[in-house]
Amino acid sequence: MNVNELMKTILHRRAIRRFADRQIEEEALEQILQAGLYAPSAGGRQGPIMAVCQDKQVNERLGRIKRANARPRMATAASYVSREQPSIADDPNIKNAFYDAPTVITLFGPRNFLFAAEDCAVAAENMMLAADALGVGSCYIGQGWTAFADPYGQEILKQWGIRTGYYAVMQLLLGYPREGDAHPAPKPRKQGRVLRF
Repeated sequence: MNVNELMKTILHRRAIRRFADRQIEEEALEQILQAGLYAPSAGGRQGPIMAVCQDKQVNERLGRIKRANARPRMATAASYVSREQPSIADDPNIKNAFYDAPTVITLFGPRNFLFAAEDCAVAAENMMLAADALGVGSCYIGQGWTAFADPYGQEILKQWGIRTGYYAVMQLLLGYPREGDAHPAPKPRKQGRVLRF
């Protein structure tokens, strides 16, 4: 089977939670954001707002707030997120839910729109695929609002000028994968997930 470049990217992309201590290049970031801006949206509304933060101190603090407000069911020997690149559910010692990613994009959706979360998720997927194609690692983090669930988070929302009619759906972490780490291996695909009639 001849696999085109897009399919190669789809098959290669994995969540990255260990990042090199350097910022991604501006040209790469612009391409990733463009991929998000061109994502499908319900009714063509283009509702998601993408707040890009590359301030290490802000990302660190919001990541810690998010971790403190996260209540993940902790992993077990049989049920876990990743052995290769543990998540906050896998390792209680991880204190920053943003895993020290140098770039954190928070996607905000309109509160009173039925498909706000779906629109943000589609934009995030476009950006994750663009990132992988550019050699940039990414990780989708749900429940975005938990990063802003204290006075500091609320102040950041004001500084960023986020409209009160919007809420943080999720964060997309971006950064170059840490050198020396093997690219995470794909999990075997489960059978019986495609039903044909």
